[in-house]
Amino acid sequence: MDFWDVHGLFFLFFVTFFPRLTMLFAVTVPFGWLAWLGWLLAPHLTVAILATTYYWHTNPILCIISWFFAFAGTGGETKVVQLVVRRY
Repeated sequence: MDFWDVHGLFFLFFVTFFPRLTMLFAVTVPFGWLAWLGWLLAPHLTVAILATTYYWHTNPILCIISWFFAFAGTGGETKVVQLVVRRY
């Protein structure tokens, strides 16, 4: 299954910048307790894991880019939260 056969450019944009909302409303893959934990704690990482699981054989470049965003997105969120907590 190819990513572009199932999803479009808007889905890619929203899953990159709003992973929690996109997974909550647009992903039809059954979630287990581990996926819900990932959704809560590290949504970018969960998106990268799901992308690699389902689309590695057809879109490896897209999966590698999702891992870059996973590390940058999760790390960026952590830094923003730390700055806000320090301010107050």
